[in-house]
Amino acid sequence: MILVSATQDRLGADLMACLPDTVRAIATYSVGHDHIDLPAARARNIAIFSTPDVLSTACAEVGMLLLLGAARRVTESIDLLRTGRWKGWTPTQLNGTSLAAKVLGIFGMGRIGREIAKRARGFDMAIHYTNRSRLPADQEQGATYHESPESLLGVSQFLMLACPATHETTGFLNAHTIGMLPQGAIVANIGRGAVVVDEDLVSALASGRIAAAGLDVFNNEPKVFPGYAALPNVFMLPHIGSSTMEARQAMGAIVVQGFTAFAKGQPTPNRIA
Repeated sequence: MILVSATQDRLGADLMACLPDTVRAIATYSVGHDHIDLPAARARNIAIFSTPDVLSTACAEVGMLLLLGAARRVTESIDLLRTGRWKGWTPTQLNGTSLAAKVLGIFGMGRIGREIAKRARGFDMAIHYTNRSRLPADQEQGATYHESPESLLGVSQFLMLACPATHETTGFLNAHTIGMLPQGAIVANIGRGAVVVDEDLVSALASGRIAAAGLDVFNNEPKVFPGYAALPNVFMLPHIGSSTMEARQAMGAIVVQGFTAFAKGQPTPNRIA
């Protein structure tokens, strides 16, 4: 027997213990797998599969949308039009921040982070990053590596969170680390909501310490921390990073391919446990 899950399905040790012995494999319809207790799966000899690579392009596109939406004050612009309050163009109307010639710091330079970097270069942004380890030169593509997150934060006029939620990254963006960013920095999160301490980010956005934020992922989804909705400088999307027909079809295909190869005893590149 095989199971297919998604990120909203919490597969903890208690649930793993209740699964019948006939369950041989579980696939998550996602790249992220922090909702699955991998040690518990290994203890039950249950193989775990994910959907790597195939959604990197879609997520990178939304990553750029988050940067642009936050920097160019899209939430305020849409509201002005939809409420009928727009009175016409003026020189000072909703002036935002250009991406060109700015430093984009990427926290987590995996597949999605690298795809975002590739697109950001087209906006003439300077790419800086930190990662668990430095990338090879062919993947780095001239980006500046920072051995510590603290070093990265200090230069990041724009900060992209593109990492999974792990013990090391959970709560990374908090009052202390926000204080390391340049005044008026812009933050985007395409990774996981757990990387952000919501209260601290809301406070920084309300005070102007952080100029704007673009968020596609949240703690406790689908519930969203209520402080965000009241802030005009927050551009939010309902976790649509991989929401293209092309990505969804490719995700389904890789799940089927992985299970088929597993059943035949063949190599399964999308197996993570």
